[in-house]
Formats: sequence, structure tokens, C-alpha cells
Amino acid sequence: MRIVKTKKELGDIVGEKKAAGLTVGFVPTMGALHDGHLSLVEEARKDSDFVVVSIFVNPTQFNNPEDLETYPRDLDKDIKLLEKYSVEVVFAPSVEEMYPEEDTRHFDFGQLDKVMEGKYRPGHFNGVAQVVSKLFDYVKPDKAFFGEKDFQQLAIIRRLVKDLGMGVEVVGCPIVREPDGLAMSSRNQLLTPEMRKNAPVIAKTLFDSLNFAAGKTVKQTRDAVVNRINETNMLKVEYFDIVDGDTLQTVENWDDSDYIVGCIAVFAGKVRLIDNVTYKNRSHEH
Repeated sequence: MRIVKTKKELGDIVGEKKAAGLTVGFVPTMGALHDGHLSLVEEARKDSDFVVVSIFVNPTQFNNPEDLETYPRDLDKDIKLLEKYSVEVVFAPSVEEMYPEEDTRHFDFGQLDKVMEGKYRPGHFNGVAQVVSKLFDYVKPDKAFFGEKDFQQLAIIRRLVKDLGMGVEVVGCPIVREPDGLAMSSRNQLLTPEMRKNAPVIAKTLFDSLNFAAGKTVKQTRDAVVNRINETNMLKVEYFDIVDGDTLQTVENWDDSDYIVGCIAVFAGKVRLIDNVTYKNRSHEH
């Protein structure tokens, strides 16, 4: 496994592999790796000849400086984990390497980034688009693997690839959960023991709402989820939106779409957790 710090060295290695006809699978991460990330790496391993994982805490996607400051970082531990998965290259650039000068690009995602995360974290997805477009440019992957926990991010990256004509296949991978249901996240390690004890209520409430929704309106379902989580000590819902899985626009009725997803963000103290659940799914790979 090679640890690469510069885009030049990365480009040389990848260029050589692609010239030899190998397919490149890419997993972009911000480090503090957990089994959710590792499931993406496993998927990339199965689907590609050559796997690149990037570890870079991207400053332009944090709208809250304190969140950037406290975001967990442990490169040595991450590298040890990746060694077990026979990853060929870990790209771990510095901020200066990724942003030698300020990135002033503004991306237009129509309505996709105006709702949910986009509404509560202004500028977040523009920062995601800046870093992902740069990484795709440097790695030139055939396939890139992203978790469905960041549901809105996945939709936006698909749109980015289409808009920029990047020719990368974006593969969404299922949410990986702790045994008690909590969606795996690097931020989970910031939870106090008591918060960690209460946090599984988020997933449990979402799963319970799948049954509750039968015979109830979208609004009743939404209110029930929000109320139940807000009644839990230390948890406070920031938003819970029930949306069309493609456009991410709120649905009023269950028959508004054949693909409906509930996306939630909850604060446990200052730690922000996100999750989602699918109410209606078309029978195809999305």
C-alpha cells in the first residue's frame, strides 16, 4: 500500500494502471474510518482492479468552524485499517495540496441543494462539489463509492458527474449500522456515553415509522417521528423531511412519487447525526 501526499504522484500511479487497462475504484473519505467506510472499500475491492482511498478533511464543506475543529482525525489508525483491505493507494493530501489557491467555483444544482442539509448548512454542498470534482480529476476513477447515509450528497454527486460530463459511475452503498441500529458515523465517537445510549432512538423511530405510515398521512408520519425523537433526553430534531428520492423535494402525499425517502438530522448535544429510511422504492438500482 502506498501513502501518497501529492496529486502529481497520484496521477503518475493511476496513469500507469489505467494505461495497463486496469479499472480504478475510488472511495473518498474524511478519515476516522469505521465499518461504514470499510464496506465501501470492500465494494470497491470487488468491483475494481485497483483501489484508491482518499483521506482528507475538506475545510470548504464545513459551515461550522467548531465542527471542523472537533472532527475526529487519526491517520495512522486509518492506514492500519486500510492495510487489511489490500488498498493499493491512500491519497492523504494537505489542505495546501488540494487548495493551492482559493476555490471560487460555484455549482448550480437547481433545487437539489436548497433543501434539508443544504438549507441548514449553507455552502456545504458547494464545498463537497469542489472537493469531489478535484478528487475525481486527480484519481480519474471508473467507479466511485459513496454511502447512502449521506443521501442528499449522493444525489448531488450524481448530478455533479452528469453536469461536468465526468464519466465516473457513482455507486451508492447501503447504510451500515451499529448492532443497536445507530447509523455508523465518524461523529459517533464525539458522543458522551449518555448521548450514545439515546442516539439509537433515531433509527428505531425511523424504522417504526415505516409501519406507522401505512394508513397515515405524510404529515402525521412526519410529526410522529419528530415528536418521538424530541421527547428523548438530549436529542433535538433539526429537520425531518419526507421527499422524492430523485428530486429531494418534499412530498405531500404518499402517491406523489414511486420513490420516497425520509431524511433526518438530529442534534445530540452539539453532535449532529443524520440518517434516512426508504418508504417507497422503485424496483430498480437507484
